[in-house]
Amino acid sequence: MKPLQKIYTFPARNLRFVIPCVILIALAVGLYIDTSALKKCILPVAMATIFPAMIGFRPSELLSFKDLRLLLVNLLCNFLVLPLLALLIGRIFLGQWPELRMGLLILSVIPGGNMVVAFTMLFDGNVPASLKLSVTNLVLGSLLAPIYLYLLAGRFVAIDITHIGKTIGLVVFVPLCLGIFTYWLLLKKYTQQQFKKEIKPLLPAASAWGLIYLVFTSISMKSQTFFSYPALVVQSLFSLMLWYGMIVMLCVAVGRFVFKRRDGITLLVNVSLRNLPIAIGVAVTAFGSQTAVIVALAFLFQQQLVLWFNELDKKYHWLDGGGRSFSA
Repeated sequence: MKPLQKIYTFPARNLRFVIPCVILIALAVGLYIDTSALKKCILPVAMATIFPAMIGFRPSELLSFKDLRLLLVNLLCNFLVLPLLALLIGRIFLGQWPELRMGLLILSVIPGGNMVVAFTMLFDGNVPASLKLSVTNLVLGSLLAPIYLYLLAGRFVAIDITHIGKTIGLVVFVPLCLGIFTYWLLLKKYTQQQFKKEIKPLLPAASAWGLIYLVFTSISMKSQTFFSYPALVVQSLFSLMLWYGMIVMLCVAVGRFVFKRRDGITLLVNVSLRNLPIAIGVAVTAFGSQTAVIVALAFLFQQQLVLWFNELDKKYHWLDGGGRSFSA
């Protein structure tokens, strides 16, 4: 790997270390410097962060009915169980901070993390099924998020559903259309094999730099709040850890007794990994930096959670229950 390429891909290759460092730097900088001017670029950066993940997307992937039962269980978890868990935890532990409750709900209704397929491959899961699940989760989550947020949170936070819809349209569907068009242009110059070998490995690095900007901006703008109200951070972290912990337990139970391990790990990854770039983009642009606090804190341990789980699963075989695979 060339020196410039190493620098360019460093954040993507070391995201679990880079993001915590960015958060610590943002907290320090925000104490002494007003970074609110960076807010002007949040929307375009959020769009640019999503765009690389959309290059190579093929709409026909959504039309296949393979792995239908796994898909249905995934949808049930993502669009019914997780929002209800977020609503319950928010009411119990975040009652004094409605903006944080909104942030947890945003996390719960926007699945389809950028690293889902990569982690599925790394953990020896069902990669074709994971690709379909992640795309379906992303599209449905983007369509349903404004409705879910209005129905679940409209009573305690004023919500402009039209504004949220426009934001998600800009953050998700504009990059989606541009990604499809860009992929079409690239295939005029490169073969699919060349694209997968030479171009696709570089795409996550572009998203990683966008993530750094979004996390730094949202955290630094609220640095004073972090230090003035430490209970805000403590309650956010506790609520996130409880929510993610319950997700893992749910997926282990379903995966162990219903699916074989390959499908079980696919379900776990697609349910536990939320699309944090979209979530933080929506939180900051549609609600403000305080709502983005809890989303930004999720960067601290979301990916580490699945990495640690995979290592422990290799040792304790939590997903090796011998369940009957539900792939159609």
